[in-house]
Amino acid sequence: MAGGSGTRLWPLSRKNRPKQALSLLGEKTMFQITVERLQPLIPIERVHVITNAVMAEIFKEQVPDLPEQNYIIEPFAKDSGPAAALGIAHIYKTDPEATVAILTADHHIGRESEFRAVLQSAHYVARGGYIVTLGIVPTQPSTGFGYIERGDVLDINGLTLSPNGVVPKAPTHSVYQAKGFTEKPALDKAIEYINGGRHWWNSGMFVLTAQTGLDEFGRQQPEFATAIDRVIDNIGMAGYDAALDHAWQVAPKKSIDYAIMEGAKRIAVIPVEIGWSDIGSWASLLEIMSGDDNGNVVLGDHIAIDTNGTLVRGGHRMIATIGVSDLVIIDTVDALLICTKDRVQEVKSVVDKLKDKKLDTYL
Repeated sequence: MAGGSGTRLWPLSRKNRPKQALSLLGEKTMFQITVERLQPLIPIERVHVITNAVMAEIFKEQVPDLPEQNYIIEPFAKDSGPAAALGIAHIYKTDPEATVAILTADHHIGRESEFRAVLQSAHYVARGGYIVTLGIVPTQPSTGFGYIERGDVLDINGLTLSPNGVVPKAPTHSVYQAKGFTEKPALDKAIEYINGGRHWWNSGMFVLTAQTGLDEFGRQQPEFATAIDRVIDNIGMAGYDAALDHAWQVAPKKSIDYAIMEGAKRIAVIPVEIGWSDIGSWASLLEIMSGDDNGNVVLGDHIAIDTNGTLVRGGHRMIATIGVSDLVIIDTVDALLICTKDRVQEVKSVVDKLKDKKLDTYL
């Protein structure tokens, strides 16, 4: 899924060039990194991208080897639930017995080989009829993530696998039944979750068979699912656009968590430690990237005097800081952001104010 707007990374992330298309951690863009880390487990011809028409053209330039027909265009953004359903629909049309990994194009994963190994384990469990989610072992009581509560250990040997001509590799990771999801809790509840040791962060990454996904949408979002069935029938035909437009008219504006995960019948969770970050704010880069001796992360020309724990992203002019700590400074051609590290989540409010003032040139 590569259709998000990345408003918390303004002013670098803009409407027509959000964070997936940006080089935030080096020379390669987030989209390029996402596609490459799936190799060779998932060949590039089996990578599908759900995005909008403008972003698809940018991504085609960034990863020219990805087949053009694998870009699935949303009429407009309606959150991750409809996007996931549309992606599953297209894959189901090609292979009704496919196993699908629903991933996002804006995550950082430091341990890529371990990530691929986890996907292999999840593949096996998904063929047993479960929707498998990857639970991130938490490092702190964060209020910015949703949480998954684990239940009992799942009996891997008791699974009856759906056939598809391929025998999946047996899991090499612990697998648990999931008891439920909790969206971004208050701090006291997050602390309780950490101390209890039975909750993990919800990574937003899921593995399931295409049939299981369509079944859950059919059970929980029946009107939308009926419209998606019509989309499947019309893929590659003249009636596709009309079918998709209708599906988007009735689609619930819900994340995949609310659309099917909270009410799904069979959910499994695999706890993982893969060096994961959703890069949801500028402070994420301070956590991921190696800083200097004073904890500063600098991209661009910068003179630092008595400066600590500060992120500086420039490239257009010399930036100098004196006697400051824990700041985020993002300088672009037409906009400059300066804020304290502990308030980076409020960058979205700046974008909202720009919209209110109809200052679209900065969006």
